[in-house]
Amino acid sequence: MKQYGSPHRPYAWQKMPNGMRLATASIAHSECASMAIYLPVGSRHDPPKLAGLAHFMEHMAFKGTARRSARQLSLDLESCGAQANACTSEDHTVYDARGDAASLPILADILSDMIWNSSLPPREISLERDVIHEEITMYEENPGDHISDMISHALWAPDPLGQRITGTHKTVNAITRNDLFTFCHDHHFSDEIVIAAAGPFSAGEFAEIIQPLLPGETHRSRQTAAHYVTPSKPRAPLIEHRDTEQLQLALAWQTPGRHHEGRHALRLLSLLLGESSSSRLFQVLREERGLCYNVGSDVVLFSDVGCLEISAGLDPQSRDEALKVIQKEIYQLVTQGPSEEELERAKRIAITSHKVALESTSAHMCWVGESILFEGRIVTPEEARSKIEPVTTEEIRNLAQLIFHKKNLAHAEIRAL
Repeated sequence: MKQYGSPHRPYAWQKMPNGMRLATASIAHSECASMAIYLPVGSRHDPPKLAGLAHFMEHMAFKGTARRSARQLSLDLESCGAQANACTSEDHTVYDARGDAASLPILADILSDMIWNSSLPPREISLERDVIHEEITMYEENPGDHISDMISHALWAPDPLGQRITGTHKTVNAITRNDLFTFCHDHHFSDEIVIAAAGPFSAGEFAEIIQPLLPGETHRSRQTAAHYVTPSKPRAPLIEHRDTEQLQLALAWQTPGRHHEGRHALRLLSLLLGESSSSRLFQVLREERGLCYNVGSDVVLFSDVGCLEISAGLDPQSRDEALKVIQKEIYQLVTQGPSEEELERAKRIAITSHKVALESTSAHMCWVGESILFEGRIVTPEEARSKIEPVTTEEIRNLAQLIFHKKNLAHAEIRAL
């Protein structure tokens, strides 16, 4: 067993007898416990004709096992005051539960039952298919949500990264019960799965609770490593017209992935651009010119590639002026970089928000789980924060030069009819 972190919040991980990895955060003072099961499979691994398969299986995990009906799963959780949730992303799926510390054995039993004993009742598949159709329609009819799918498609298509996580109405209709069983066999018994837990228990106590619930046998992942290939020509803008009074604008640029040495500078670059009320785009577009109510930027990183996105909701008459402002701020970062004062403020925001975010057992569970899933080791919060301080204005400028060029730009808009 390997241990990390402070004496008051020791992190540890160990390989379980079946090959899966258990990552734990022992928080002595906590009255709560959290547990998660991380599967290293997401929407980018879905076959194009079955796009949405990983997301469909996420829904079905809650719909009954050999021991519990869907209703019984909910009753068993809520009878001890606990909650469970799940999320599918492009490159992984996570199932988590949290509750009173005394409920950890129940949380572990229910999550394990959902993942390794899912029965996929035919009637539930039919009902959940309808629910997913409604989910797809909900996102499509909300311009603020739909623009996210559009910019992802504009940036990544035809690569599977450009597929909607939910899939489309057509691909969801194509998914069969056999497809779901095959998915479970291939991915729910992979030895690359990570189990993460946090609460007032030692690493040994966590293992004693979880070990009896794990499947006896696992296999190597049934998926090939994904690798994105950059297109050889500029991406065409993706424009959609609909009955709306507000224009939704999104811009995105491909970046290096989560293991690149410049990832910390990339986070700071996004903070400088649009992640806070003191950021450049928020100050100029909203505070100085009143061109929008909300503007923001964000970074998304995968193992092999990543992206930086800027999005805003605008009055259609403000579109051209807003684009000029964005282009001007980007040009200034490319040619001059940020000021020392500006960068120092971004570092303080990044470090403090990181500390604030780690104020719950769920946050520590996610931290150790994602560390093992993505890095193969536990990166302590202190180590992660120490990488932010050395970033220089020159590194930010060099990164901006690498990213912000026309060939690398994706552009999506939802315009009024």
